[in-house]
Amino acid sequence: MSDQIYIGVDLGGTNIKVGICDEQGKLLQTFEGPTGAENGADFVIERIAQYVRQIVEESPFEWEQVAGIGAGLAGFMDIPEGFVKFSPNLQWHNVPAKKMLEGFLGKTVKIDNDANVAALGEAWAGSGAGIPNVVCYTLGTGVGGGIIINGKIYQGSAGMAGELGHMSVVPDIEAIQCGCGQMGCLETVSSATGIVRMANEAVERGEKTSLALHEKIEAKHVFDAAKSGDEVSLRIVNRAAYYIGRSMAAMAVIINPKRFIIGGGVSKAGEILFQPIRETFKKYTPETASEGVEIVAATLGNDAGIVGAAGLNLR
Repeated sequence: MSDQIYIGVDLGGTNIKVGICDEQGKLLQTFEGPTGAENGADFVIERIAQYVRQIVEESPFEWEQVAGIGAGLAGFMDIPEGFVKFSPNLQWHNVPAKKMLEGFLGKTVKIDNDANVAALGEAWAGSGAGIPNVVCYTLGTGVGGGIIINGKIYQGSAGMAGELGHMSVVPDIEAIQCGCGQMGCLETVSSATGIVRMANEAVERGEKTSLALHEKIEAKHVFDAAKSGDEVSLRIVNRAAYYIGRSMAAMAVIINPKRFIIGGGVSKAGEILFQPIRETFKKYTPETASEGVEIVAATLGNDAGIVGAAGLNLR
C-alpha cells in the first residue's frame, strides 16, 4: 500500500487515544489505552510512542507510510518549540514533548492544545468541512475553544488564542471568580461546572424546582428539567446560552467566521440550548456580521481530538 497516513494522539489524564487518518481526514483505525499519568512525564511520553507503534503494527499499513504524527495535550504550551509549559491534569512542567516523541519515533511530531486540535478536527472532517473560517466551542467541565482561519489553527503570539472560556462576559455585579483567577469568565456560567453551580445555588435558596429531588445535581438533570418546563432550570439554561451568544457576537465582529461549531458534553442538550444561543447572537450582532452565519453542533464527538491531531501535519 502506497498511501500516506497520519497519526493523531489525544492525551487525556486517564486515557490516551490514538488514531490513523488518511489525507482527507477519514479516521481509519483507533486505539485507546491507559495514560499512567501517576508515573510521570517520561513514562507517559514513552507510552504514547508505544501506542503509536502498536496501532500501526495492528493496521494494514507500514511504518514507512506514516507521514506525520500530531498530539493534542491539555495545558499551556510553547507550541513552536514543542514544550508543555504546564499541564494541570498531568502535573507537567516544562516538558519538551515534541523533541521526546520525535526521539522515540523517528518521525515529525507536532503538538498543540487539545481544544485547538478538536477544533481543527471539526474544521477538517466534521461540521466545518469545506469552510475555511470557523470558531469552535467545547462545552464540558470547562469551556474550551479553537479558532480556524483559512483552514489553519490561529494560535496568537503566545499560543493563547481561542481560550473562549476565559472571555470576560458576565457583568461585575453578577460575576464570580474563575479558576483562571479572573472575574466573570464565560466558563463560570456556560460550562457543566457553572450550570451545576447555579442549580445548587437555586436549591440552597429554597427555590421551587425539581432539581431539589437529586442528591447530586448534574448538568444533564438541569437540561432534562428545563425540557420538562421547570422554570428554575429554564432560567439557568437560558443564562448559560445567553452568554455563549454574547461571546459569539463579539467573535463575529472580530473574526467574522462563517460557522460556529459547538461540541462537548453540554452540547448534547440540543435545541433547548442552541435556540437561545442563536437568538442572542442575532440580537447582539450587526446584520453584516451575522448574515449567513450558522451555529451548529459538532459531529465528530470524542474522535475530534485524534482527527485534528493527525491533521496538524496537513493543515
